[in-house]
Amino acid sequence: MHKLMMGLARTLAIVGGIVLSALILLTCVSILGRLLNGFFHGDFMESVAPGFASWAIGIGIGPVNGDFELVEAGVAFAIFCFLPLCQITAGHASVDILANSFPAVVNRFLRMVIEIVFAAVLLLIMWKLFDGMMSKRSYGETTFLLQFPIWWAYALSFVASLAAAIVGVHMAGVRIIEFLTGRVLVWDGTEASH
Repeated sequence: MHKLMMGLARTLAIVGGIVLSALILLTCVSILGRLLNGFFHGDFMESVAPGFASWAIGIGIGPVNGDFELVEAGVAFAIFCFLPLCQITAGHASVDILANSFPAVVNRFLRMVIEIVFAAVLLLIMWKLFDGMMSKRSYGETTFLLQFPIWWAYALSFVASLAAAIVGVHMAGVRIIEFLTGRVLVWDGTEASH
């Protein structure tokens, strides 16, 4: 089961990385287009080649239309794609100054409680994304510039949050079993040698 969850988490992280890379490329292209557009409309270009700016705009040189709408939706999706891998590898930030002095059983208890809370929060986020998606879909709300339905972005984020919630529940179950049996099933790098 853990291999399946790890595969799901890694696959989603790869998809999130591809989406994030595409968004970075989109942002760079948009910034370059905006800079070129400004240069072509500057005093120098207007005096040297007055019709060039109009020609450049005509062929599409300029900022990418609706780039911020795509970035907003894409980054939200990418964040939810990275959550499962972060959850299953215990990659969340933690402060272990005090916890390192606790006995192993106390640390197992703390890890169990933290994983249960994370799973509950991920389930809540997934549920609210589903509610938001259904609400946006019923109202037919669209983005301002590109006019694509907003619920599409919610749907993508919902699918990724569903995977994050599944992995979160799995890890909560693992930590519960670890606490009850005293065995380490999934090493998270924090198990002390007490």
